[in-house]
Amino acid sequence: MGDRVGRRAVVLGASMAGLVTARVLAEEYERVTIIDRDEVTEVEDTRRGVPQGAHAHALLAKGQQTLEALFPGMTEELRADGIPMVDMGEMHWFFEGRTWRPATTGLVVASVARPFLERWVRARVAALPEVEFVERCDIVGVRATPDGGRVTGARVRRHGAASDEEVLEADLTVDCTGRGSRMPVWLEELGYARPEQEQVKIGLSYTTCEFDLPDRPLTGSLSLIPLATPGSPRGAFFGRVGGDRHILSLTGMLGDCPDPGLEGFLAYTRSLPVPAIHDAVGTTSPVAEPVTIRFPASVRRRYERLNRFPAGVLVLGDAVCSFNPVYGQGMTVAALEAVVLRDQLREGRVPEAGRFFRRIAEVVDAPWAIAAGGDLSWPEVEGKRTAQVRMVNAYMGKLQAAATTDGRITDAFMRVAGLIEPPTALMRPSVVARVVRGSLRRSGRAPGTRPAEQTGAKAF
Repeated sequence: MGDRVGRRAVVLGASMAGLVTARVLAEEYERVTIIDRDEVTEVEDTRRGVPQGAHAHALLAKGQQTLEALFPGMTEELRADGIPMVDMGEMHWFFEGRTWRPATTGLVVASVARPFLERWVRARVAALPEVEFVERCDIVGVRATPDGGRVTGARVRRHGAASDEEVLEADLTVDCTGRGSRMPVWLEELGYARPEQEQVKIGLSYTTCEFDLPDRPLTGSLSLIPLATPGSPRGAFFGRVGGDRHILSLTGMLGDCPDPGLEGFLAYTRSLPVPAIHDAVGTTSPVAEPVTIRFPASVRRRYERLNRFPAGVLVLGDAVCSFNPVYGQGMTVAALEAVVLRDQLREGRVPEAGRFFRRIAEVVDAPWAIAAGGDLSWPEVEGKRTAQVRMVNAYMGKLQAAATTDGRITDAFMRVAGLIEPPTALMRPSVVARVVRGSLRRSGRAPGTRPAEQTGAKAF
């Protein structure tokens, strides 16, 4: 075994979280087995276990950097495959119909369809000599020692009428099965408490069509993104993802959704605050009929607050925290959590669960604050609103409006949205001053003046 941590690790789930987890485990285990209920290795399109794969995805700047570190040469290989690369600040973002002032941030990301990116990563992971895939296999549960103190593998049943349950023994089992994870149930069966769960109920719908557009209407910008806000509640992500292929995903909050079929889809595009989107697709037939997915709530499971947890098992990715997908954080957060796992494994032992969960909670804190906090700006969204959340959301509305005239604010926002800097970076005095100046310009007041009725209240 040499200086490796263990003989075998088992990864439950072959989506992006499972793949990047297997990538880091392969450095420290002689054998890494990835289990999934789907056929995965020969699949090129969206698969059943990743229904969100049909919709527009974002690999944020931090995710691009992290995957590049895990898979050196990724960015240039994707570029050579015809995948557009775009600066986050030069994408065309819109706030209530007004375009943000562009900014060259240096944060270059791939404009790539999720199945293509997942297939690319899967091929690199499959090429690792330590890795094997077990496909078309249901995950029944975990196997533990008689006292429940240690998980020793996964209980699985391969597809087929005569298939019996079997156990895949492992020194470490990692649950990457996503928001539908059964780990809370399995913990309870072993005599442990379930983790506390936080929810922000958003009632989001994503409806997507793909188009082949040989005239490439987005040349020079690569994307049009009207952000959904309480004042302009319908949003979209429209971008080129390679060659002439373009993806248009329409978003609606709180149950808002296009009527079924192409006619309903196009009617929704006409209601967007950016007419250029409907102009680009309104007379073109899509590659396939619209596909809709509904996302009822963002969910965070607080594993770091558990007092007891069995050894030999960890949880990662959407199984820990599933974000509102419009923020594009899921793949990036999963990659960052995999790096935490790698760093702790390099200490020469299996990570202690409590320490691991506390560290990935730190990874999740900022994106959760961005996504959950932002969604609570919608009055109808259910969730806990602290005074801080209300104050920050009032400020963010002013900031986004100011970004329509100030590229420095666009730059600052993209560094936070891309998870390069923490949300507190938007509260730096230099940024606040620019937001205040923008607010004063829109109100018609010169900086430094006060309206007669002002009695010491803040400007935002």
